[in-house]
Amino acid sequence: MPADEGVVVSEKIKALILGDIVGQPGCRAVFIGLKSLIKEYKADFVVINGENAADGFGITPEIASQVFASGADVITSGNHIWQKREIYSLLDSDEPILRPANYPPSAPGKGYAIIEIKGVKIAVLNLQGRRDLGDLDCPFQAGLAYTKKLKSKSDIIIVDFHAESASEKEALAIYLDGKVSAVLGTHTHVQTADERILPGGTAYLSDLGMTGPTDSVIGSDHTVSVRRSLTQMPLKHEVADNPAVISGVVLDLDTSTGKCLSIKRFKKVSSF
Repeated sequence: MPADEGVVVSEKIKALILGDIVGQPGCRAVFIGLKSLIKEYKADFVVINGENAADGFGITPEIASQVFASGADVITSGNHIWQKREIYSLLDSDEPILRPANYPPSAPGKGYAIIEIKGVKIAVLNLQGRRDLGDLDCPFQAGLAYTKKLKSKSDIIIVDFHAESASEKEALAIYLDGKVSAVLGTHTHVQTADERILPGGTAYLSDLGMTGPTDSVIGSDHTVSVRRSLTQMPLKHEVADNPAVISGVVLDLDTSTGKCLSIKRFKKVSSF
């Protein structure tokens, strides 16, 4: 896409993409540590999944505001985005906070955002899987349709695919290979070790992992999680109050081709 007159377009963009923020430990890690992480990785652009930020379920406008103030450019989400009704008006605003694009059009919010950084237009597309997550529109058909739409408006397209199944995530990445810059999974809170660049230049990772408490069961207090399994009672999950691990990837992206040049997975234990 041609740059505006007088704008110097960067040949490469470095993107920092973080996994699901879980509760107060995850929020503290982002609020206190994100700016130093951006500096360490020399990131130009930051995407964070925030759907578990408010006590493990949903996100509030106040938390979203602090995440943006900490350095995030786009907040993505997933099936828990609907837990805090006060976020609905923000989803319908111009703020780049997303819900999955394959929800019905009547649902609040939007499924993509386009941000301009260094003269480069970067699109972030949020999709949700269907296996064990409900009957939504097909993420494959929706992903292809939105990709075609965004291709004419942006130089780079990054997809957050919020899904339970690794096979569904991998299949979508292969389906969109060469059409988007990256397909990165969220939702399971367990970082996978299968990062790679597909033949068409699309970066892939099954799950980014979480930005949430260590010594936990995917972010929840392990005592409660064990009792749930032993008793089969519907005990309420409680976010563990421990220092957080910050998980994600750094991408080097070619702005002229939209291809990913490198993907580096990281996991850092914070003191927050």
